Amino acid sequence: MLTPHPATLRRLVDDYERARAAETAPGPEAGDLAYTLCVITGTRDIAAALAKARHLLAADATAGLPPVTIPATPTVPVPATGVLGDTRDRAPVPLAVAE
Repeated sequence: MLTPHPATLRRLVDDYERARAAETAPGPEAGDLAYTLCVITGTRDIAAALAKARHLLAADATAGLPPVTIPATPTVPVPATGVLGDTRDRAPVPLAVAE
């Protein structure tokens, strides 16, 4: 199962709680946020969605995993003399050009 990014999940929970606190009755904003929380957590009601979101956020806070690093300039091999797929003896070429 895919898990939502913790920052996205935290923002949705905070936005939902803020919308609920600002309204006397559930309105469209809180309803939209509730629906999104249910979808992103794979649940069918907001109570279960909030419980799962809090569980996922707590698990993320205790995971202590190092951040993922992505290379600044990904590279692709250059085809040899017009023959696609033949990348022998070729250096990778950057996908982006530094300005």
